[in-house]
Amino acid sequence: MSNIDTIKNFVITEFLPGTPAGELAVDHDLLNDGVIDSLGVLKLIAWVEDRFEVAIGDADLDPNNFRSVEAIDTFVAEARRTAAA
Repeated sequence: MSNIDTIKNFVITEFLPGTPAGELAVDHDLLNDGVIDSLGVLKLIAWVEDRFEVAIGDADLDPNNFRSVEAIDTFVAEARRTAAA
């Protein structure tokens, strides 16, 4: 399963139960559309750290890093590259 699919499945399970995966576009704005609220962002951050084994520091807490499935995937890839360097 790709990271995109893993992230999408988590978002659907936790925030959009019953939504078919095909209905959630990877660029759908999860924050502006109210899919994920401030407490949901905390849950998402904890899950990303645990699932992808990346550390999320204060500098990473930019809402744009968690705005969409695609943005989360990009953030994870960049965090892994930075950690490997």
